[in-house]
Amino acid sequence: MEIPLDLARTLAAVIDEGTFDAAAKRLRITPSAVSQRVKNLEQQLGRVLVVRSKPARPTEAGAPIVRLARQLALLEHDALAAFGDDAAPDRPVSVPLAVNADSLATWFLPALARVVQRHPVVFDLHRDDQDFTAGLLESGTVMAAVTSQAEPVAGCVVRPLGIMRYRAVATPGYLARWLPDGPTRKAIESAPRVDFDRRDDLQSAWLEEIGADAARSPRHYVPASNDFAEAVKLGLGWGLLPAFQSDDELGLGALVPLGGPPVDVPHHWQQWNLRSTLLDAIAEEVVAESRRALVVGR
Repeated sequence: MEIPLDLARTLAAVIDEGTFDAAAKRLRITPSAVSQRVKNLEQQLGRVLVVRSKPARPTEAGAPIVRLARQLALLEHDALAAFGDDAAPDRPVSVPLAVNADSLATWFLPALARVVQRHPVVFDLHRDDQDFTAGLLESGTVMAAVTSQAEPVAGCVVRPLGIMRYRAVATPGYLARWLPDGPTRKAIESAPRVDFDRRDDLQSAWLEEIGADAARSPRHYVPASNDFAEAVKLGLGWGLLPAFQSDDELGLGALVPLGGPPVDVPHHWQQWNLRSTLLDAIAEEVVAESRRALVVGR
């Protein structure tokens, strides 16, 4: 059995663009031609490869085909780049990456900005919790990810980035209202906190460390990193913030530390195990930026 590469590229275009019509515009063919190519590929492989929803998504059988097409596009980009400007591709290669919200909001983007100054590339960023970004690598959705997982995903290599250290903080006004005697167990269990979403366990981990029942704590859900920090700074609740988002306010007295242990979240860079000049260039910039921004791991 062989995989026709032109058909695999068509399938990847459908997944990347989200619809058959959008893929047709990108490929400069008709939507019916896109549909026929995908059907031909499915018939040749004997598998349904795409869920025809909006947006379209690959089936379990289709995910490896999409991954192959993306790997080919990456390697083709590297090969053409080796020939110099005369062989430059007519459009930048798209590189999907996964990154957690706090990294995206604080230190990650400058690394990508340096990459685009030297390479014809556009980034398709997928934001998810650092405990779940590795799953996007496993499915072939992304080529690389910032993740808390140190064990390499199958077919990937991993490099440590450092630790993002979080400390529990609140405004003086919030403390006066909810924690006038400090974060005693009874008081902190009744005091509203801010969680990113229902999978966010940072505040729960801190509460458990100080011997409080995390399940009793009322919570706001604010699912955006900068908005989460702003909610804490406005006194909606207490929360754990990294130094990027709290040092200035702590220095001015606009935020007050609640004490207790910091919560350290290790960050790693995982990427496809390919000999790719572009993917390696992205990794080097991400690692360099992390050295400036994160705490060196123990």
